[in-house]
Amino acid sequence: MKRIFLIVLDSVGIGAQPDAPAYGDAGTNTLKSASASSFFHMPNMEKLGLFNIEGIDYHPSCETPMAAVARMQEASKGKDTTIGHWEISGIYSGRPLPTYPDGFPAEVLDEFTRLTGRGVLCNKPYSGTDVIRDYGEEHVKTGDLIVYTSADSVFQIAAHEDIVPPETLYEYCRIARAILTGEHGVGRVIARPFTGTAGNYTRTSGRHDFSIEPPSVNMLDQLKENGYAVIGVGKIHDIFAGRGLTEYTYTQGNEDGINKTLEFMDKEFRGLCFINLVDYDMLYGHRNDIDGYARALTYFDSRLPEILTRMGEEDLLMITADHGCDPGYTVSTDHSREYTPFLLYGKNISPVNLGTRDTFADIGATVLDYFGISPQFQGKSMLPH
Repeated sequence: MKRIFLIVLDSVGIGAQPDAPAYGDAGTNTLKSASASSFFHMPNMEKLGLFNIEGIDYHPSCETPMAAVARMQEASKGKDTTIGHWEISGIYSGRPLPTYPDGFPAEVLDEFTRLTGRGVLCNKPYSGTDVIRDYGEEHVKTGDLIVYTSADSVFQIAAHEDIVPPETLYEYCRIARAILTGEHGVGRVIARPFTGTAGNYTRTSGRHDFSIEPPSVNMLDQLKENGYAVIGVGKIHDIFAGRGLTEYTYTQGNEDGINKTLEFMDKEFRGLCFINLVDYDMLYGHRNDIDGYARALTYFDSRLPEILTRMGEEDLLMITADHGCDPGYTVSTDHSREYTPFLLYGKNISPVNLGTRDTFADIGATVLDYFGISPQFQGKSMLPH
């Protein structure tokens, strides 16, 4: 019974791409920064071959790695979750999604206010934790929604759960998603519920992303059309706007994501289980928390044996990332334009080094190749034949 478990370690980049300076990210290296922490310990990923990947010269490699490995280069114009996951699935994005360094225009916010019946606070790029600190009290008093963005293509709405229940906040996000099309077609509309009292506001795990519809046929579509299961764990459903999935579940952090992955490994299905583990990016990368990032990587590594021991004879495990978010890069707290790792493990997979690939889409092509499907996108399979 052929199954693939594709795990995206959100933002675990492994070094600046050649075009990183154009994105303001020269010299970034997420994994290297995390590895400098005393809390960094990844012996199981080392055994798979993580440190055998091209360009990683700051940590001992493994003489007899267990997995095939590659360094993935992003071809699309971007460095965010949506474009990264889309390219993994075979979608090339030839232009960056729109960003709003000066806030959203009146034409967008006026329509949003008309349809929600609520005013807007902030409307500028802001840290997610700082914005609720600075605008939370006014939001609670007025009921106006905190709307903000970042260096990425996002329209974020923060609201206190006592003022705007999460389901209502999600409906407001759907309204914004319907407005933000065409030239204002941002990658994601993000719900950011929070709780607490003034001076002690805290974001909850009720975040939801409402992504723009994928623009072309991709790996998920092709698997589903051919009768295979396509299971999304974590943000996958939101990133693809629900398209191409046969089943999905949300998660509350990495621990929950790993636990739910293990639950799916105990089930019988033919197809793909596509997992996003978001804590690296959301909790640590954007906050320049090197030790926190290192602890999160160490935690994943400690759980990796549980995943490996559950693998069947025909199962494949793929581990990769969607972009970087270097916690040691103090110039910025945003995503970074980096290469990403790729590890392919299975009981019948030869542990070869596949070098540096031209596009993340090679991952999608590899998935389809394993199920005997020809990709309807540019990408080359990495399966050793």
